[in-house]
Amino acid sequence: MGRFTVIPKNTFDELQMDAGVILKNFNPAAPVAPRDEDIVCATTGGITVSCTPTFSDLGEDVDNCPVNMKELKHLDSWDCKMSFTSLGTSAESIRLALGAADVNATSGAIIPRKDLKQSDFSDLWWVGDKANGGMVAVQLKNALSTSGFSLKTTKNGKGNVSVELTGHVSIENQAVMPMAFYSSDEAVFTVTFNSNGGTPVDTQYVADGGYATEPEDPTMQGYDFDGWYTDAAFTTPWDFAVNTVTEDTTLFAKWVEA
Repeated sequence: MGRFTVIPKNTFDELQMDAGVILKNFNPAAPVAPRDEDIVCATTGGITVSCTPTFSDLGEDVDNCPVNMKELKHLDSWDCKMSFTSLGTSAESIRLALGAADVNATSGAIIPRKDLKQSDFSDLWWVGDKANGGMVAVQLKNALSTSGFSLKTTKNGKGNVSVELTGHVSIENQAVMPMAFYSSDEAVFTVTFNSNGGTPVDTQYVADGGYATEPEDPTMQGYDFDGWYTDAAFTTPWDFAVNTVTEDTTLFAKWVEA
């Protein structure tokens, strides 16, 4: 094998796997599995994310100036898009593809408008898995459909809706570009506390192999709290000083009559 017939040792860790998902809400600081209500729609054929710069050459009309002189290169803007084929034909999915449209909740009609509202713009996310258990995410800011609605049907097949979303700069913060990127090599899991009728306990987000923090004991009138368990039958107690979190985990509160 030649000296340069090699690949970086971290190649596997940096691979992005599968198609990922389009989300309405996502917190890159706590990259946990999405809730159903945050998923925009099912997709087919993968998702394309692009962020393309536009440049001007300020020396273009200057005599004797070489083309593409770096000192005279000017970055004009970024054209940021997210494109995918949606399998969803819900009213909200159709409204998203149309961009400027209203949904009549009573009749189910989705009616295009001749004008834009600021509420037509929204932040959306694409989030995908990395081979090492981490995640990569892209936020498209002030996203609006710019390709319109196009439904393609097939015999004995699924109807596909093509969607192209474009990010936009806001006049309120013109220095913020319409796309942001995130990459994390650390898997994060949720620890959910089922208090079984007791006072609620906040969900925790714990890095792979980390320890959940023992919360303040919940309370329930007429009962004494008797610890957290990994199952609803209360056969296996959870030891916060010993047990580590390696997957999404639900802990169950056990109660005994006072």
